[in-house]
Amino acid sequence: MSIILQSPSFKNGEMIPSKHAYDKENISPAIYWSNIPSATKSIALICEDPDAPVGNWVHWVIFNIPPTKKGLDENIPKVEKLPDGSIQGRNDYGKIGYGGPCPPSGTHRYFFKVYALDTMLNLQPGCLKSDLVRAMKGHILDEGEFYGNYRR
Repeated sequence: MSIILQSPSFKNGEMIPSKHAYDKENISPAIYWSNIPSATKSIALICEDPDAPVGNWVHWVIFNIPPTKKGLDENIPKVEKLPDGSIQGRNDYGKIGYGGPCPPSGTHRYFFKVYALDTMLNLQPGCLKSDLVRAMKGHILDEGEFYGNYRR
């Protein structure tokens, strides 16, 4: 079974509200999940835009989310470590935490991917998506994704 993802801000495949855009309020959308395997030790989330001119543009990297959490509330602070122990990496804007959509032209897709892991990851705050992907290798119990569209 796959992890089921949803957001109260937008449905899968629909438009992301402008308050989540980089050049607007730049607040992260609430993302909720279900169907997490019982053996999960931590959860990771990556948000990226595969339609960016430079290839995949990373908008959010967050990991070591406690497996008891059912999601992330709207407007997660842009800090390295959250009170619950979750750690945020660096996005392709060069900043910690969430960086919203800001496509140069046209409509882009923004994929939110959640991974249930069988371990806590030994990575530093501010790490890159590539570091997270490498560390998750061999530890993914299950995953799920959904996406939204955005046009400026």
